[in-house]
Amino acid sequence: MFQGETAITIDDKGRLAVPTAYRDLVARDCGNRLVITYNPFESGCLYLYPVAAWERARDQVNALPKARKTSRVMQLKIVGAATFCELDGNGRITVPASHRAAVGIEKKAVLLGMGDKFELWSEQAHHAQIRQVITDDDLSDELLELQL
Repeated sequence: MFQGETAITIDDKGRLAVPTAYRDLVARDCGNRLVITYNPFESGCLYLYPVAAWERARDQVNALPKARKTSRVMQLKIVGAATFCELDGNGRITVPASHRAAVGIEKKAVLLGMGDKFELWSEQAHHAQIRQVITDDDLSDELLELQL
């Protein structure tokens, strides 16, 4: 559904323009709505889900055992922090100030299409991730089977 990397500018009100290539898709398949929440695995990044994908993720996270601390942290970061946003007439969404501050997103960011959702990275965190290399020690059996 979503793929590709786009440099994004966040305005003073916290708004970002969804790339034009995705606007029709977001309007048609997402009812012009996305859900913004934290990425629990990477600092410097937010998830932006279409509503249907969000509901699946939310239900899976809420089904985790609440007696486990890791489950509660996932629930806090994924479900508790979730915010609905709607594209305005100019194809923009507003990223809450609390979310931007928590992950270090300021004026410049990077929007990645990751299939079923977007990831919104602070420019610095994205550059740090891209500079990392995968070494032989990092390769699992699953990665070794990839034919890239």
